[in-house]
Amino acid sequence: MGMSNSPGFLQEAKASYAFVERNLNLTKRYWGWELAFFVYSVASSLSVVYIGKAQGTDTRPLVLYLGIGTLVWAYLSSVFDSISQMIAWERWEGTIEYTFMAPISRMTHMLGTSLFSVVYGLLRAIALFVVLAAFVQLDLSRMNVVGALVVVLVGSLGFIGVGIMAAILPLMFTERGAEMTFMISSILLLVSGVYYPISVLPGWMQLLAKISPATYVLDGMRRTVIQGQGLASLGDVLLPLAVTGVVSIPLGVWVFLQAEHYAKRTGRLKRSG
Repeated sequence: MGMSNSPGFLQEAKASYAFVERNLNLTKRYWGWELAFFVYSVASSLSVVYIGKAQGTDTRPLVLYLGIGTLVWAYLSSVFDSISQMIAWERWEGTIEYTFMAPISRMTHMLGTSLFSVVYGLLRAIALFVVLAAFVQLDLSRMNVVGALVVVLVGSLGFIGVGIMAAILPLMFTERGAEMTFMISSILLLVSGVYYPISVLPGWMQLLAKISPATYVLDGMRRTVIQGQGLASLGDVLLPLAVTGVVSIPLGVWVFLQAEHYAKRTGRLKRSG
């Protein structure tokens, strides 16, 4: 049984990698936009960090706190944007009908897109860290590298699921659906404690923070980087992140499939505005 299924598995794996390769080629093609967006990210991150440096005398703890927030959010938002904008890119390239009519499963399509988003997001966050480190001093002497890496990877699962669900907006609303995805990322930025502890938020916002995967990723990263905590101390972070990923990814795929069927019935694949 395993032998008979292996060719199909290899074919699906190659199809998933094809989406990784295509997204890489698109990134190369629009390198000017990628460069401009990276410069914007650097300027925004430095602006936040310099606000921290302006507070009092010994600002190193605050600068590190804000630096972790900017870097983690740069990664998470990159993962979210890459996935949530996949339909917008298909329309931009004029390939949406070909992709949706191709004899591949939607899970294969999303797996390739998600894999690219994680790798691209990590590389982009590393590049941003290198630039930030050239301008400000970040004390990473206590950092637990293994713990930080596990938090990021497990936390990525939840953002992949949220991104897949957000991707239905460009599919359902052909005119301004792509812009609507930024509403979701803005809300996550507001309630997840990127630049401040969630304790300063109103009570109802703190409830939203508790269901945001970014909240737990940021908490886990700060504990592993600032306090040097290891995996044994991160159960209260890793468990919610793992549950979020396990629930949100299948739910996101199911929601997306329903939106896809609706879009095909109503002719929204052809429409570009």
